[in-house]
Amino acid sequence: MIFALATTNSGKIKEMREILSGAGIDVVSRDELGIGIVVEETGTTFLENALLKAEAICAASGLPAIADDSGLMVDALDGAPGVWSSSYGGEDINAHERYMYLLDKMAGMEQRRAKFVCTIACAFPNGAKLTATGECHGKIAAVPRGKGGFGYDPVFLVDGSGKTMAELSAEEKNAISHRGIALRRFGTLLNGCKEIEC
Repeated sequence: MIFALATTNSGKIKEMREILSGAGIDVVSRDELGIGIVVEETGTTFLENALLKAEAICAASGLPAIADDSGLMVDALDGAPGVWSSSYGGEDINAHERYMYLLDKMAGMEQRRAKFVCTIACAFPNGAKLTATGECHGKIAAVPRGKGGFGYDPVFLVDGSGKTMAELSAEEKNAISHRGIALRRFGTLLNGCKEIEC
């Protein structure tokens, strides 16, 4: 069975392909399918937004569709930026400007605990749905470090590693990241439900 990926984020597509292929799940991107619809992320939770995207791409493609909604939650900011992580600080700024905006907001703060959260939702043409969530815990660094990854990776220090997400290799990141955890949980659920034809 082929699954459509609902994201247009190239970093997420690369990670999702690598992790899902390890679970024996074949995927095709929405761009490869020629799907250009814009899905408004009007949900107030990662789950709501992931389901909105999965259902829209499933309907447009006729294939089961896998969507991800994820973000950074900072304790000292009452869980912000959360579901608004991709637009935090403004719609028209780049990733570097976005994480520097976060660091500016946290200037002088001693409490720097944070977590990345990812919810995976899969919508099937028969109306069935599967969801899985993963978390990665750490803290916000004082300054950005590393060249890898994307988004807030350069300012997220992973618990127990002494490194930011951006300092990890792709393999190291996929092994411990919120997205890696959520996708492997999804793969386990999918394998368990094949008998009931999700």
